[in-house]
Amino acid sequence: MVNVYDIDPQKLIKATAEKLKKLENIKEPEWAKFVKTGHSKERPPIEKDWWYIRAAAILRKVYIRGPIGVSKLRVLFGSKKNRGFKPEKFFKAAGNHIRKILQQLEKEGLVTKKEDDVHKGRVITPKGKSFLDKIATELQKEAPKKEAKAEPKKASKKKEAAKKTETKKSSSKKAKKTKSEKE
Repeated sequence: MVNVYDIDPQKLIKATAEKLKKLENIKEPEWAKFVKTGHSKERPPIEKDWWYIRAAAILRKVYIRGPIGVSKLRVLFGSKKNRGFKPEKFFKAAGNHIRKILQQLEKEGLVTKKEDDVHKGRVITPKGKSFLDKIATELQKEAPKKEAKAEPKKASKKKEAAKKTETKKSSSKKAKKTKSEKE
């Protein structure tokens, strides 16, 4: 069976974001249009649906990394800040939007809290795991169809390149023969 590890992360996150838009408990708050995603960013995100993309990325990270909290997610989504002439410095991402997304995912039943002696944080529920695995299998089914269509084009390009090199070789041989005939 196909799972999250077998699929390209960018494609998975994009497809998951589209599915998350359809869920009722995951909504973009009003302030999300104006907020920066961290101290290192100069402006708010350009994409209109960035909330759902970030939610999909967080859901994938929770799936992969096991019990994970807001602090670790802040580090994972952090980035370097351009400070002009001073050297760049790493800053964590903002925590509020990550916390709100985790709360929404928890309300939807895709993520739940877990506390052990050492490890505590959010873990993926069986519902969340099947949700992501279904999306992964859909993407896996679409991939062979696209590759099958693309392969003949690659083969024809190789044939065309081979023909071009053959014509170049034959034309250079003809040019050498004409030079030798002139002499």
